[in-house]
Amino acid sequence: MSDVLSSMTQSLNALAASEVFPVMAALLGLIVGSLLNTVIYRLPRMLEREWREQCAELEGRQITSARYDLIAPRSHCPTCKTSIRMRYLVPVIGWMVLRGRCAECGTSISWRYLVIEIGTAVAFALVALKFGASIEAWAALLVTAFLIPLAAIDYDTHYLPDQLTLPLLWIGLAASLTSDVRTAVIGAIAGYLSLWLIYRLFKIITGKEGIGQGDLKLFAALGAWLGPMALIPIILMASITGAVVGLALVFFFSRSREQPLAFGPFLAIAGWLVMLLGEGVAGRVIIKDWAGY
Repeated sequence: MSDVLSSMTQSLNALAASEVFPVMAALLGLIVGSLLNTVIYRLPRMLEREWREQCAELEGRQITSARYDLIAPRSHCPTCKTSIRMRYLVPVIGWMVLRGRCAECGTSISWRYLVIEIGTAVAFALVALKFGASIEAWAALLVTAFLIPLAAIDYDTHYLPDQLTLPLLWIGLAASLTSDVRTAVIGAIAGYLSLWLIYRLFKIITGKEGIGQGDLKLFAALGAWLGPMALIPIILMASITGAVVGLALVFFFSRSREQPLAFGPFLAIAGWLVMLLGEGVAGRVIIKDWAGY
């Protein structure tokens, strides 16, 4: 196993020397970003349909509905239901050719699709520039591909689905089998328990739930991937940024103080930045050890 990883690392380092890897990572990011758009839009709706079916089953009713998942039905306009032609599904270019509108009914297509595709490409390119063509880079790209939809879905729904947080956690723990299991497990436990304690204290003091269960699982996943020492800068960065954004929304955009603000996006962004910029105990502990196996 060690020889295989060593050979792969040498091949990837040779690719990095040609300065092609960041460009390849950006192109890969465009494709992945297009797929993530599907996840961001469909996964919450899939879960809602599943919950409705479960509620109906408990009531003795049966709901018959057409297949709806990440593959079927084909991508279509939500207004006129017309399937989108393949040439319009090319990342970024398809949106620009359509000028942000459905080819059939002219309904506006959200800027979100373009932002996610370009944002994923930029994030992938930055990861490639930071880590070079290495196993470490591929691990960081995988984490990035999870954090983007988690941030977007939580922003939209205030919900971090287990279908994303738990695989991110378990893959991080599995990756540590080739490096430092102890650090990964401690990171996961510390991440979950630290936020759980804050959650309990906040609820005791205010009677409200200030942190969702999904935030606990996401923080545990970041601890598994980056190690326990990365948790402090992540939570500080996320908390300060969240507080500043929340206050700005209240004072400058007339947002109600009672309206909750999703914390997941701030955790995801802070975790990604610590992974990208952290050195040594500050971040990317498991990713770095895994790559050096």
